Amino acid sequence: MQQHELLPGTPEFRIALPKGGGAARGCLLTEMGGNGTHRFLLLEGSPVAASEWPGLGDHGRRSRASLRESGALVDVPGDPLHWTATRDIVCNSSSAAAGVVYGYDASGPESWRTADGHPLADYLSTGWRAPRKAWLVRGSNVSGHNLVRALWLKESLVSLSGAHLPRLEESDPTKSTLRRFVEGGYEGSASYNQKRGLVDELHAFLTQTRVGDTVATISDGQLHIGRITGEAVQTASPGGLSNLRRTVAWLPGGHPYEELPEEVQQKLSVQHDVVDLTGVLEALDGLAGTAGPDVGAPSSPPPATEVPAHREVVLPEVTDALAAKLLVHRLSWLEEVRELLTDERQLVFYGPPGTGKTYLAMQLAEHFGGGPEQVKIVQFHPSYSYEDFFEGFRPTEDPETREVAFRLTAGPLRELADLASREGNRHVPHFLIIDEMNRANLAKVFGELYFLLEYRKRSVRLTYSGDDFGLPPNLFVIGTMNTADRSIALVDAAMRRRFAFMELSPRTEPTAGLLERWLEHGGKDEEPARLLSALNALINDPDFAVGPSYLMKPGVYRDGGLDRTWRTKILPLLEEHHYGEGIDVAARYGLDALRKRLP
Repeated sequence: MQQHELLPGTPEFRIALPKGGGAARGCLLTEMGGNGTHRFLLLEGSPVAASEWPGLGDHGRRSRASLRESGALVDVPGDPLHWTATRDIVCNSSSAAAGVVYGYDASGPESWRTADGHPLADYLSTGWRAPRKAWLVRGSNVSGHNLVRALWLKESLVSLSGAHLPRLEESDPTKSTLRRFVEGGYEGSASYNQKRGLVDELHAFLTQTRVGDTVATISDGQLHIGRITGEAVQTASPGGLSNLRRTVAWLPGGHPYEELPEEVQQKLSVQHDVVDLTGVLEALDGLAGTAGPDVGAPSSPPPATEVPAHREVVLPEVTDALAAKLLVHRLSWLEEVRELLTDERQLVFYGPPGTGKTYLAMQLAEHFGGGPEQVKIVQFHPSYSYEDFFEGFRPTEDPETREVAFRLTAGPLRELADLASREGNRHVPHFLIIDEMNRANLAKVFGELYFLLEYRKRSVRLTYSGDDFGLPPNLFVIGTMNTADRSIALVDAAMRRRFAFMELSPRTEPTAGLLERWLEHGGKDEEPARLLSALNALINDPDFAVGPSYLMKPGVYRDGGLDRTWRTKILPLLEEHHYGEGIDVAARYGLDALRKRLP
């Protein structure tokens, strides 16, 4: 190993093989490989998987075959699953070395880890990044001082404290270098979590932030926007409050926080001193009134054609055609649904069975969202959990190794939120329909999302991934609840406050008279509508009324269909309702008894 020059400041890295295969060991070399990354030294004695998987490319197969032929990889006596390295092996990159060890292509910067579990990526210089990014840097309360007002805007700069850091010799320090400095400089003065956050913020400020990037900060209720114009420098400052600095061309004036687009407010609520705002760069450019603030001369905006338009989330208008399709004869009812969704973003249709709650939710979601591609449907049940709904660790089989491990997996709400927040989708309404919403333990299922349902302009730190997450403003939720299921009484006040509730019942619009309109539209006899009205009058309990959808199916109108539907669908529902009361349900609610009540 002495004949190879190791990359200074980097430790030994390891890859643990499954099924008790031990751990391969290796080091980064100063020499660069053909793909522009550091070569990697796989150390003598390292175990290697003997099998090769479909995920291994042709180059990886040839490399392993060559190493076997040369005797660099040999069988392990009594262990058919593994080979061992008989000498140090120089690989073109850490990923190439990972492919040799695993027997399938893998990311070396993420696969190779230190003894403490830190990825090799932390020891590499920053690679490719977007041409222009945006950043939030907080400075309105640095040890009780408002640096934005007192320093940044006056002297055209932005800064971080870094008071306990030694002199940085590198202009582009790796995360591992910064971690070493923070561990030493902040020992005893910061918790492990604070030190980890500080490393991330320093790395973002010193290496991720570049000249030309947009920078924003909040002070006195105003958002200030500028453009980074200088590299990071380390200097002494009063009280060590602003030792790390970058020059900035700040735009004149500010933007009141309450008037900012909701997506920007949401990002600004993330509780870190340096936050990546690239996801809302277009909105920030719109606020700046240019395609990004001009370096050095922000006072001369380009033509209006270069200003990116901020596209608001707007639900399509309801139409007479939609009302006719849904057999809703009062357009004002549909307009009220649209207004409630616009204002509240969350809505629940509740009512007895058969009132078309789910059907109406799906049709309205597809109309307002522009098609089924923007609609996702889930159904709650008693065992449904936060891990099912949002995210959690679930057993997952690796398609290449066939090994089963617990992996963080997104649920339907996280998937839809990620889809809705993609660039190009942010002005398009997306809908989550939750059927049978009251059948689950809602507090358990929603977890910290309870907060986000009410405070859409804020974000929270997630339980599993640790991401800062906010519900995108173009994500709407429509739930359905069956009043015949008494679990609706268990819906707590917190959930009721977060949703608008609209009743769908045979006694109220738009369900009242729906069956009559459907029969008239299809040219059918109106007797089933009169029988249903007589039945619900006899039940005399709005929570257990029978909805019209039972009688809005083709099978009802074939020979014997009405009698069959009544016996197999409606009467069993009423048997359950009157269970233990000793009532002859067929005699009371049967077709013959009801027909005698008709005028």
